[in-house]
Amino acid sequence: MANPTEPLFFSEAIVFLGAAVVAVPIAKRIGVGAIIGYLIAGMVIGPFGLGAIHSVEKIQPIAELGVVLLLFVLGLELNPNRLWRMKSDIFGLGTSQILLTGFVLAGIMTMIGLDRPVAIIGGFGMALSSTAFAVQILKDRGDFSSAYGQRAFGILLMQDIAIVPLLAMVDILVSDGASQADRTVWEQIGITVVAVLLVIVIGRYLLSHLFAILANTQAREMMLAAALLVALGSAALMHWAGLSMALGAFLAGIMLAESSYRHTLEADIFPFRSLLMGLFFMTVGMTLNLPVTLAYLWQIIVGVVVVMSMKGLILWLLAKLTGSSSSDAVSIAAALPQAGEFTFVLFAAATSAGHESDLFTVMSAVVILSMIMTPFVGKAHVAWQKRKGRQATHEPDVVPEKFDDQAPQVLVVGFGRFGMVVAQMLMSNGLGVVAIDNNARRAVQARRLGLPVYYGDATREDVLRAAGAGEALLIALCVENELVMAKSIELIKHCFPKAKIFCRATDRAHAIQLAMSEVDYHIRETFESGITFGREALDQLGLSTERIVEIEREVRQQDLERILCDAALVAEGKPTLPRIEPVRKPSEKIAVSK
Repeated sequence: MANPTEPLFFSEAIVFLGAAVVAVPIAKRIGVGAIIGYLIAGMVIGPFGLGAIHSVEKIQPIAELGVVLLLFVLGLELNPNRLWRMKSDIFGLGTSQILLTGFVLAGIMTMIGLDRPVAIIGGFGMALSSTAFAVQILKDRGDFSSAYGQRAFGILLMQDIAIVPLLAMVDILVSDGASQADRTVWEQIGITVVAVLLVIVIGRYLLSHLFAILANTQAREMMLAAALLVALGSAALMHWAGLSMALGAFLAGIMLAESSYRHTLEADIFPFRSLLMGLFFMTVGMTLNLPVTLAYLWQIIVGVVVVMSMKGLILWLLAKLTGSSSSDAVSIAAALPQAGEFTFVLFAAATSAGHESDLFTVMSAVVILSMIMTPFVGKAHVAWQKRKGRQATHEPDVVPEKFDDQAPQVLVVGFGRFGMVVAQMLMSNGLGVVAIDNNARRAVQARRLGLPVYYGDATREDVLRAAGAGEALLIALCVENELVMAKSIELIKHCFPKAKIFCRATDRAHAIQLAMSEVDYHIRETFESGITFGREALDQLGLSTERIVEIEREVRQQDLERILCDAALVAEGKPTLPRIEPVRKPSEKIAVSK
């Protein structure tokens, strides 16, 4: 007998997918972005809209996994050295923003007549921005790796860390005695430290060995399962410790950022992250209580304006004082003026402790509307920049220490003997090079030598894109497997048409196939070795340099003509025969020096 809940589950899934398929293309078509489309879709199908979805609480834990996977992928993009360079933004700028914004907003709420505990909880709750919203907007604009994007992300990281002391603050405000709360805080700090160290140790010393074993099995689904296990397992560990689940996934990603599997993991996670992020934004839209919002509409609008204005002003001031340019300071203020998803956590804790729920419902409406307004604030900021004659782009972050911190100029596919020499030639000239290889052991050994080599399958678009194929000027296919190369060529031509394709041909027949594929350049390594060998032999036999150069040119020209001719025959379905044509007439003789 079928489970009676199964039809409900499938009906809810159909409703979510249908709403997304309708709302998101419309939102992108009118220029407001996918996030607004998800929010509006959630408002329409939610319990305060059409009522197609009744229980937001049952879906919200699944939706929050989208934020977890987002932070895991962000961790993969930041190695520990780069994160250490952000320490002043995380602990300096981030802490200053939380404290100053929290006290200012709490003071305003006290002035309008709210109780001091409620005002403090509301003020510091509104001081937290939305990691999901801000990061998604930065990535959509291509500004996440910019100077201001990295500073904004540093602030968001500190806000994720601050959720623990803020929750402790709620306990202190509602407790009868401070001593018990103090003891609880110290216990929480100890658990937090243990949980963080556990994630770091496991990620640093165990995960690379695990992925090496799985990669050697050539089972793609196992790599995917392991990636999800790492992201969700680290998130669960942090949740047990009372920390943000997203922070745990981020730490796990950081530990894998220098491994040779980062691009494959990012590509495997991407579809799940995108779908769950959309689900998260829809659940945020569903939580907007429309009757309460309409009843207190003007108060909520004023609250949104005050919160976003004060946060923006404080962010601009602090960014300016800590070294950002005027343009970057305004960009940070335009990216983080909204309240965030962790604000709901603080409000829920306060409500469960006995504070007035209706008041926090109104505050929650302010939070959601501030999220909805953020993309419009960003669009207004871009329009203002263009009107002032400035492009809405920013200087890149500090010069990276490694090639894998930037988009590669050349992507080398296959890091065997041939690919290694190619990469060495390119890197010797200071070019940005990233290499991928489907041999896990080879990739790991190269990484130990400090070379930018990652494990990855060149026949997968998502892996190539994660490795930087979209920005690469040239893609060098140095693999030995002709079938893999053929699939890669077809994929690159379709998905990355701007990149030039250079190929290694294994033999004459393969060279004919590459000529038919119209790649930009191909070379037979055995042919070149034979040319070099013959050139040196002629030199030892006493021929002049001019004659050797002439012979080499004639051999190359005849070889090229034969390949083009054979390629035409293959295209017509006719057989080809190997031919060797002499480059000199039979009567010619070579004078051998004695």
